Amino acid sequence: MSVKHLPNIQSPADIKDFSIDELREVCDELRSHIIETITETGGHLAPTLGVIELTVALHYIYEAPKDKIIWDVGHQAYAHKLLTGRYDRFSTIRQFKGISGFLKRTESEYDVFGAGHASTSISAGLGIAAGRDHNGDDFRIASIIGDGSMSGGLAFEGINNAGHLRKQLLVILNDNEMSISPNVGAMHHYLTRIVTNPVYNRIRDEIWNITGKLPYGKSTSRSVIKKIEESIKSLLVPGILFDELGFRYMGPINGHDLDEVVHTLNNIKDIKTPILLHVLTKKGKGMNQAENDPINYHGVKPNGKNKPVVEKNEVEAPSFQSVFGALAIEIARNQNETVCVTAAMREGTGLAPYAKEFPERYYDVGIAEGHAVTFAGGLATEKTRPILAIYSTFLQRAFDHIVHDIAIQNLPLIYCLDRSGLAGEDGPTHHGTLDIAYMRCIQNMVVTAPKNGNEFRHLLYTALNQSNKPFSIRYPKASSVEFDEKGQAELLPLGSWEVLNNGSDVAILAVGPIVYTALDVANELAVNNIKCEVVNCRFIKPMDTQYLETLVNNFSTVITIEEGNIVGGFGDGVSSWLLENGFKGTLKRLGLPDKFVEHGSRKELLNLVGLTQSHISNTVKKQLQKQADNKPE
Repeated sequence: MSVKHLPNIQSPADIKDFSIDELREVCDELRSHIIETITETGGHLAPTLGVIELTVALHYIYEAPKDKIIWDVGHQAYAHKLLTGRYDRFSTIRQFKGISGFLKRTESEYDVFGAGHASTSISAGLGIAAGRDHNGDDFRIASIIGDGSMSGGLAFEGINNAGHLRKQLLVILNDNEMSISPNVGAMHHYLTRIVTNPVYNRIRDEIWNITGKLPYGKSTSRSVIKKIEESIKSLLVPGILFDELGFRYMGPINGHDLDEVVHTLNNIKDIKTPILLHVLTKKGKGMNQAENDPINYHGVKPNGKNKPVVEKNEVEAPSFQSVFGALAIEIARNQNETVCVTAAMREGTGLAPYAKEFPERYYDVGIAEGHAVTFAGGLATEKTRPILAIYSTFLQRAFDHIVHDIAIQNLPLIYCLDRSGLAGEDGPTHHGTLDIAYMRCIQNMVVTAPKNGNEFRHLLYTALNQSNKPFSIRYPKASSVEFDEKGQAELLPLGSWEVLNNGSDVAILAVGPIVYTALDVANELAVNNIKCEVVNCRFIKPMDTQYLETLVNNFSTVITIEEGNIVGGFGDGVSSWLLENGFKGTLKRLGLPDKFVEHGSRKELLNLVGLTQSHISNTVKKQLQKQADNKPE
């Protein structure tokens, strides 16, 4: 379609004088431009298509950036970015050195609060409201949260506190009956019951309008009506949850009826007490494929126009996510006591086929990672073997539960940490950079990383073969390198490493699939007569101390490689052990830096942080040269 308005919109001020018809044209242009751009570049699609009218209405009614519009998660906010001065850069979204796919305070003054994890907008909005009142400022606050995010405990903590503080805060509940996977839980059913009982809202509005037209006794009449309203509410609206928590509940309204959304926001924008506006939207609205299949169109891959050429010798193997799904089914068929638990990431973790075959042994707890861990702990006390699949970055939210509810009790929960390392275009909120560090420091925790899909099988069965400690397995969002669907499991001794290439000049200790890069380095340097010993350190904790003892006397140069934060990581463990056991040589730790890594493709980011073959080769040469320079004559 022809673009009439978008290129000229540099800020929300540019739409303030638009007519409703012109705003509808803006909505159409936003949908068309987002679909065209995201299908070409890849990114989150269905979520933002569902909030086009809501976004336009918010920026039309509110005075951003003075007024604060706070988005939950952030992948709903593509239209917000286009209306706030980022039209010219929108084609760079989620690309290296381009704009972020999430909210980012350093990117725009309109991005009030960074958001990559769910359920944060209410708490953040309330904190901003408290700061506003503390400073004597005067502006409005609107926090948008999806119904999927309402399954997170943080959302209810925020609502509970907001109802107590009674500050001006508009919470907009964007109800599309979806998060990424279909929503689960009592809150989802509660919202559905409200939607299917609209009688209360009609009665309330009609009675309120009638009493407002009375010539006398308006306040008395409305006081009486307020009491009647509570009775009607109790009869027709299940639980009256939000009202009882201190919010005035309004809605539900049609989130795609621009007139209704604009009218409603204009009427409630200056109410000084907490309000929850329930807005019904359709995920993927305006794109038939996305409306009919919102799960697969939640995020889309590039359409191939700019697809890089694939080298002929690249290994074709399923992703670690697909391997996990296949192994979960394989194990379930053989071991009836196993169950799988996830937190709203059925598709992302590869569990969709498992959930279909074993629905009674599959638990999706919603966006509630802490609950997922403790829930799985409860399962583990009842002779079941729970396997918990959660993205590394999301599991950070459950650290206390991992320690107190699982580790202290020595419960044999198996953590499968998806997207460990660099998660690519989703950027710093989704990179799994910290799991080695935060799992290593927990007493009695086994921490592992398979080099490929076959070793993933070995580690899973090894985890199931012991029953007195928690066991974590980390793997990246990448190819599994090798996987035999009909392969046989091998039980691995805890703490055992694997020497993949013998050498005498330098020992390279690598964690996870990056061992293959280390092998390439060894082959490259062998041409220069540099002999590299390459070790697959599949057990990060406990370490193979028998092998480490051989390093003390046999090597003067050691290099550790991990796709995790270097501070507190695997290399720290190795260096501490060697230092305490008399190692006199040099050690270099390679990993992710002590700063947040930006977004981009995994290839671009691995090059950025120095974890490519060329970087590692140069490091080996420098370390050997340093060792040679330090040798006494």
